[in-house]
Amino acid sequence: MTTRPPNPERQIAEELGARLREIRMGAALTGRALAAQAGWHFTKVSRMEHGVKIATEEEIRIWCRICAADDQVPDLIATVRAIQTMYQELRRQTRAGMKRLMRAPVPLYERTRRFRIYEHNVIPGLFQTAGYARAMLTFWFGFLDAPNDLEEAVEARMERQQVIHAPGKRFDVLLEEQALRTWFGSAAEQREQLQRLLTVMSHPHVSVRIIPLMIERPCVASAGFWIFDDELVTLETPTAALEVTRPREVELYVRMFEHLASVALTGRAARARVLEVIDDLAGR
Repeated sequence: MTTRPPNPERQIAEELGARLREIRMGAALTGRALAAQAGWHFTKVSRMEHGVKIATEEEIRIWCRICAADDQVPDLIATVRAIQTMYQELRRQTRAGMKRLMRAPVPLYERTRRFRIYEHNVIPGLFQTAGYARAMLTFWFGFLDAPNDLEEAVEARMERQQVIHAPGKRFDVLLEEQALRTWFGSAAEQREQLQRLLTVMSHPHVSVRIIPLMIERPCVASAGFWIFDDELVTLETPTAALEVTRPREVELYVRMFEHLASVALTGRAARARVLEVIDDLAGR
C-alpha cells in the first residue's frame, strides 16, 4: 500500500469546500442555482466544494449571502487566511541571504526536547559535514535567486548543530537508504559525510535507523518531514516551507513515522548498511 503524509493545504481546502457544500445544501440550492445567482460559471461551485479552487474572501461573502448564512463568514474567512499563510516562500526568506535562513530555526531547536526526523534523499542538516552542506547549498542560490553568502550559510548550519550536544534532547532519525546513496559533491565528500553519520550514530541520545532499498514496506512518504515534540511538523518543497500545527495532522505524521520505522534497520544492522555504502564508494 502506498500512503503519503497529509498535504496540509489541500486538507484544509477540502474541509473548507465541505463546509461550503453543507451551507449550500442547507439552503436547498443546487450548485448550478448558486452559481447562477452569483454570476459564476457552474463549474466554479464544484471546484470550490472539492478543494480544487480555494474560495476568495469575496467569494465566501457572496456564497454566504446567497445561502442566508452571513454568520458563517468570519470563520470561513479565517480558514482561507490560514491556507494563504501556510506556505512560507523560500525566495522571500532568502532575500537577505541563506545565512539568515539557516539561523531561523535555532530557537525552535533549542526548545524542542524530542526530534523525529525522516529524510528520503538527503542527510539531515544537523548531521551534515561542511563539505556536504556546501555542495548541497550551492545549487539553491541560483535556483532561488538568493544573495550568495555560501560560506556564511555553511558556518551557520555548523553552528546550528550544537543542539545535538544539548542535555535533555532526543533525536530519532529515519533515513531511506537512498539518502546514503545520493551524492552531494565528490565521492570523497560523500564518504566523509557517511563517516560523520557513523560518528553521530554512536551518540547515546541519537537513534539513526535505515530503511533498506528493495524491501516490502507498509507505506511510502512523498517528502521528508521533521516532527518537533508533538506540536509541530515541518517539511519543504523546492519553493516553500510548510509548518503543520493542527493536532490531528501532527498525529498523522507521527503515525506515518511509526509505520516507516517498522521496517527500518536498527543498531548494528543500520551501521552495517552505512558501511556497505562506504565500501561501494571505494575507488570512485
